[in-house]
Amino acid sequence: MIKESVVGELEKIVGKVDVLRSKEALKAYSYDGTTSWIREPDIVVFPTSTQEVSAILSLANTERIPVTPRGGGTNVSGGSVPIEGGIVLCTTKMNRILKVDKENLTATVEPGVVLMDFNMALARQGLFFPPDPQSFLGATLGGVIAENAGGPACVKYGVTKQYVLGLEVVLPNGTILQLGGRTIKNVVGYDLTMLFVSSEGTLGVVTKAELKVNPLPPARKTIMAVYSDVALAGETVFRVLEHGVIPDKIELLDNWVVNRIEEMMPMGLPKDADAVLLFESDGIPEAVEKETERIVELSKSYGAVDVRVARDTDEANRYWLARRAGFAAVFGKAPTVFAEDVTVPRGQIPALIRKCKEIAGKYHLEMCILGHAGDGNLHPAILTDINNKEHYDRAVKAMDEIIEAALDLGGVLSGEHGIGLEKRAFFVQTQDPNVVDLMKGIKALVDPNNIMNPGKIW
Repeated sequence: MIKESVVGELEKIVGKVDVLRSKEALKAYSYDGTTSWIREPDIVVFPTSTQEVSAILSLANTERIPVTPRGGGTNVSGGSVPIEGGIVLCTTKMNRILKVDKENLTATVEPGVVLMDFNMALARQGLFFPPDPQSFLGATLGGVIAENAGGPACVKYGVTKQYVLGLEVVLPNGTILQLGGRTIKNVVGYDLTMLFVSSEGTLGVVTKAELKVNPLPPARKTIMAVYSDVALAGETVFRVLEHGVIPDKIELLDNWVVNRIEEMMPMGLPKDADAVLLFESDGIPEAVEKETERIVELSKSYGAVDVRVARDTDEANRYWLARRAGFAAVFGKAPTVFAEDVTVPRGQIPALIRKCKEIAGKYHLEMCILGHAGDGNLHPAILTDINNKEHYDRAVKAMDEIIEAALDLGGVLSGEHGIGLEKRAFFVQTQDPNVVDLMKGIKALVDPNNIMNPGKIW
């Protein structure tokens, strides 16, 4: 429980209207995009400036109060769940796009800017920000940076860290740091900017970011390839890439997901397909036409029973709307869903898919697979119910085995969701102990009182 004197100090810092303590507010900020973790904070505060963030953290550090940074709360690893109570520091009111520099292809933003709003503003100047997590309608840029978010476009464009040039960060003791810069090249000392990318709010709070942006491609095409075997779809992914074709997106939906989408919003997807691959090629028109022809040819060569090129933008948008609806379809079908984001080398995608299906059968569980197949990042999802202990325990064992299978295939625990609360045990089991100790040492140096998002990662 936070002392009334501390509440008074927080109200002085941000104003009474930006301090929430009602039962409804605490409940609203007790969970994120997962279905497994809930913990109410003691108080929620909404700073509107770097100086306010600094004052909040300085006060919390002095009083030894846990602080959980939060943006849109769309993350799916428990990262913004205040597992030890304390303060939720919500940055959604720090939502200004401070500058778009078209000449130098950069933008300066605050952490509460919603990704969709950012890209809409950029589009008006013929620009875009490539990282595109499927939560873009609500995800904020502070969270995108803290989780090193990815998304479908990673195949061609990479993840968030490739687009972070500089950061303004507030440390747990209130110190304000300026890291990196506005130039594409910067090798001045240790790259401390990257220390805060992927840090999941455990080292400080990002209050400003200098981001690299790209010109919008003048043309794009969408291709849907239909398969009678989901593993064949997985093989097509690396076959296309090994032939020198690099689309900006390659997405996988299995039969279960396709049928749930058709139940929710009929779009004419092939309900009898074991899997569907969605490709998008972008660039100059001539190159896109050639790339599309090659994708169609290669998909047929490696097992596609049908390949369709979207006739126009409307048809293409319907396909991508279906992909975005995938997780909604999954999460709407069970009280509890384990949705992982294991990532393997692309050549191991078929092996991972076969192993997932084998494990689901072993434990008699309903499971589906979708994900960013182009970069080996799959989202096997197991449907269960945390209130049904026997079923839930089977689901836990199955997901543990899927993670172990991914690691055995040369993969990693997480491609884009982060560790958060979901994968803490696996993190310490699978990482080099010296690496874990080094990370813990950095945490202790930056946050000796362990107030920043405690309980996460390990």
